[in-house]
Amino acid sequence: MTPARDPAVTRPRIVVVGLGPGGHEHLTDETRRTLDRIEHRYLRTAVHPSADLVADATTFDHLYESADTFDDVYTEIADTLAAAAGTHGEIVYAVPGSPLVLERTVRHLRDRDDIELVILPAMSFLDVAWARLGIDPVEAGVRLVDGHEFATAAAGERGPLLVAHAHADWVLSEIKLAVEGATGDEAVVILQALGTPDERIVETTWADLDRTITADHLTSLWIPELTAPVGAEYVRFHQLARLLREQCPWDIEQTHQTLVPHLLEETYEVVDAIDGLDPDDPTTDEDLIEELGDLLYQIEFHATIAEQEGRFTIADVASGIHDKLVRRHPHVFGDLVGSDLGTDEVLSNWDDIKRTEKARTSIFDGIPRSMPALAYAAKVGAKASKVGFDWQDVTGAFPKIAEETDELLATIAPDHAERRSGDERSGTQRSGTQRSTEELGDLLFAIVNVARHLRIDPELALRAATDKFRVRFEHVERLATERSIDLREADLAALDSLWDEVKSTET
Repeated sequence: MTPARDPAVTRPRIVVVGLGPGGHEHLTDETRRTLDRIEHRYLRTAVHPSADLVADATTFDHLYESADTFDDVYTEIADTLAAAAGTHGEIVYAVPGSPLVLERTVRHLRDRDDIELVILPAMSFLDVAWARLGIDPVEAGVRLVDGHEFATAAAGERGPLLVAHAHADWVLSEIKLAVEGATGDEAVVILQALGTPDERIVETTWADLDRTITADHLTSLWIPELTAPVGAEYVRFHQLARLLREQCPWDIEQTHQTLVPHLLEETYEVVDAIDGLDPDDPTTDEDLIEELGDLLYQIEFHATIAEQEGRFTIADVASGIHDKLVRRHPHVFGDLVGSDLGTDEVLSNWDDIKRTEKARTSIFDGIPRSMPALAYAAKVGAKASKVGFDWQDVTGAFPKIAEETDELLATIAPDHAERRSGDERSGTQRSGTQRSTEELGDLLFAIVNVARHLRIDPELALRAATDKFRVRFEHVERLATERSIDLREADLAALDSLWDEVKSTET
C-alpha cells in the first residue's frame, strides 16, 4: 500500500535525512519514521554502514566513476533529485553523517527554488570525533575544513583543524603538500570509521600523513596546530595539473616518454630567460617567472601521470628532494654543523654521500648519457680529475689540442685524396669518415678539458659564440637587403666584405 502524500506539500518536496557517522544506533527515531513513510528513497552512496536501512533506494555511486569532477557529481545528483521530486511529489534523500555538515549536495539543493527542501537534524561524525579527541570544539576554536578544499579553505590557518572528506591517499598527499615549511614532525591524528566496529584512531606525524593508512570514505584528520601557513597557490596549481590530465585530450595522451622533448625545451627556455636578466630592470624577471612556471608544469605533469598509475605523487617528489638535501648538507643539518668548511670540502662531502647512498662502483655512475655532448664531456672529465687523472694545470691541456688537430688532419688528407682520385669504394669512404669522426670527437674533448681548467662552461661558451655569430650574420642579412644583394648569389668576397663591415661597427 502506497503511503498517502502529505497534504501540506504544495511544491515537490525533498526530505533530507542523515545516517549518522556509523552504526544503526546513530539514527534518530525521526529519520527511521521518515524512511518508513516515504516510498521513494535515494542514497548519495551505499558505501556506509547504515545504508542498508534505506530499503529499495536509488544510489548515485555510479556518478563518482563517470563524472569528471566532484562538483559535476553533486550538480547531477541535485538535478536528478529535483526531477524525481517533481514526478513523485515527495522523496527522501539519505546522506552519510549529518545533512548540515559538509554535505555539498545539500548545498546545491538549497540553491534551488523549484523544490521545497526539508532537512532533518542528525548525528554527525563530529560528535564522535569530539568525544574521542576529548575536546570542546567551541572552547578550542576548531575550524572544520573540507579535505577537497584544504589549500584554499585553510589558507593562513595555523590550527586547530578538523579535516573531513579525506577519503583517498591523493587527498592526504595534497593536504600534506599544502603546508609550506612543515618540518615533518608535526603531530596529526587520523580518525577512521568513527562510530563503527572498525574504528581506528592513529597518531602519526606530518611526514607520514599519507603513508600511515589507506584512506577511505570514513577518514578524517585532526590537526592540533600548523607551524606554517597553507600553500594555497601551489596546491591550486597542482589541482589544475590533474584536471588538465583528466579532461584535455592532448594531456590525456601524453606519457613520460612523449614529454621528454617538452621537458628539454622548457629547460632551455629557462636558460634563455636567465641570460636575459638585467639587474637594473625588474621587468626582465617576468620572463623567468613564466619559464620557471612552464618547467614546473612539466614536473607536475610527470608526477600526475605517476599518481594516476598508482606509483608516486608530487608529495613523494617534494619529500624525497627535501630529505636528500638534508642528508647531503651535514654542515647545515648534521654532525658537521659549525665546522669551517669551504666550497671544495662541501662538494667533496656531497660526492662521498652520494656514492654511499647509490652504492656506486664507478666514478662515472650517475652521469646521464642523455646530457648535451659538451656538458657530458665536461662532467666526465671533471669526475676523472677528482681521482687525479688530469694535468696539473691548463698548460698541460693545451698541447693535446694541437696533437688531436694533427691526428684529425692526418685522417682528412688521405680521404680527400681518395675522393679526388675517383675512388668510389664505399667501404673506404665509410672507414675514412669514421676515423675523422673519432678524431674530431677527440679534438672536441681536448677543447672541453681546456675549458674545464679555465673554469669555463663549454656549453655556455659555445652557445655565446653561436649567438654572436647569429647576431652578426643577421646584421649581414639586413645590410644585404638594404643594398639589394642576394646572399645566395653573392660570392665569398662580397660576403666577407659585409661581415667585416658588421664587425667594424661593434663596440
